[in-house]
Amino acid sequence: MLKSLVIKNYALIEDLQVNFNNGLSIITGETGAGKSILLGGLSLVLGKRADLSQIKDASKKCVIEATFEIAKYSLKPLFEQNDLDYEVETIVRREILPSGKSRAFVNDSPVNLNALLALGEQLIDIHSQHQTLELTNNNFQFQIIDALANNDNRLLEYSNLLKAYKSLKNDLEKLNNQKAEAIKEHDYNAFLLNELVEANLVEGELESLEAEYETLNNIEEIQQELSFSTQLLSDENIGIVQALTNLKTSLSKISDLTPTYKELFSRVNSMLIEADDLYTEVYNAQESLEANPQRLEVVNTKLQTIHNLFLKHSSEHIVDLLNIKSDLDKKVAVVFNIDDDIGEVEKKISHLKSKLNRISKEIHDKRIEAVPVLKNKLESILSELGMEHAKFKIELKLEDTFLENGRDTLDFLFTANKGGGFNTLKKVASGGELSRIMLAIKSVLSNYMHLPTIMFDEIDSGVSGDISNKIAVIMQSMSKHMQVFTITHSPQIAAKGDVHFKVFKENEKDQTITQIIRLNNDERIIEIAQMLGGKQTSASAIAHAKQLMN
Repeated sequence: MLKSLVIKNYALIEDLQVNFNNGLSIITGETGAGKSILLGGLSLVLGKRADLSQIKDASKKCVIEATFEIAKYSLKPLFEQNDLDYEVETIVRREILPSGKSRAFVNDSPVNLNALLALGEQLIDIHSQHQTLELTNNNFQFQIIDALANNDNRLLEYSNLLKAYKSLKNDLEKLNNQKAEAIKEHDYNAFLLNELVEANLVEGELESLEAEYETLNNIEEIQQELSFSTQLLSDENIGIVQALTNLKTSLSKISDLTPTYKELFSRVNSMLIEADDLYTEVYNAQESLEANPQRLEVVNTKLQTIHNLFLKHSSEHIVDLLNIKSDLDKKVAVVFNIDDDIGEVEKKISHLKSKLNRISKEIHDKRIEAVPVLKNKLESILSELGMEHAKFKIELKLEDTFLENGRDTLDFLFTANKGGGFNTLKKVASGGELSRIMLAIKSVLSNYMHLPTIMFDEIDSGVSGDISNKIAVIMQSMSKHMQVFTITHSPQIAAKGDVHFKVFKENEKDQTITQIIRLNNDERIIEIAQMLGGKQTSASAIAHAKQLMN
């Protein structure tokens, strides 16, 4: 519900503040008085793009502020989505600065235009003969039927299931693509893996293989040098061991004489022990050597294999090849393991599909029940509005495809004339007819859902006084469930309002400004009488105005 509106420095408005009530509010005024300016200012609060030319005084900023009571609108999720503070009494403010920059605030928090538009659509619904195109929109037509079918909870469940279903379908597509890619690369990866498996690589073996190769490949030279070394160590005449033995014997004779000789004797003894041990190791090494051409071939082949693998895989260490082998093992295994993953996802998709079919059938059945109810209500209201031959043909067809709001396709057809052919609304309904159809639809919907404040902008133009009266009765009925505004030139409608506002222009300090006032009962009678008979109100016009108000 719109509680108040403040407009400063906008078009012909200097500083205007007006409070509103629930029920049916009437706004009247002469052509050009500024009713459209009032709507324009309100549209800015709802997210319409700003225009610098709309500022009355270009040196000052323009401010439009509206206060809304939103407890019944279930808007907390929208506030959370846009990171805004939720208040039952919400204030929306729009500012246009002299620089042309526009700013918007919701409860004093800055907000962008997209968020403001989204919120504005939930707060006020403005309708004129030029703003009824949503009637021809298939989604809006579904919303009408679903309101009567009480499908809100079913549609929410369907929407959540559909989101999960689509997500799983995407997962399945990715898995199938991975499988196709894995199959394409499988043979090559398997070949590379087999090479690494057959190489039988062991971490750290390269160094030992290279040492073994050098030994086997140079065995004759090694044997020759080791033989010479044993001879140097063990020869009876010139051998190192014999020489150290002789030296030890010589020094032993004087080792007890002084500490110096004892130290020399000790050192020679240590050298003799080391030389003797060295001889044993050299001798054993010589004895263990054996030419083995076959083993040399095996070691050489293994080294060639390792170096070829290094080259192929751009590696330098066996541990790198082992890591590559592990990765290839996983890639090759994917072809076999991915079928299990695909099976699991397909099982989940099948389960969700069953649920979607069930809930979409429930939605369809409820829509089928609602269609004749909606058809009869609309045709009855339109008959009262002078369209006694208006007929609807609403056809629902259950498809196999999961759509955003179920599985139904909808043909919402209309004819305004007796015996006329049915066609879509935009092809067969005039602007005035669309306005009355919209009024009928909003009237029906007001009984089934909490609608935002609605403002009708001269949708009664071009109709007779009797039809205007019927339109007023419908608006009165709607205003029992919601806040309704109507800008009108019809005295029959003006007389039915709970509250009556008059928009007018006045000259002040060499400038024309737009004002709005709330009329008391006597002022309403005069205003309605002037709407009936012109500025010069006659006694009969006054009497007629009183009669209309009663």
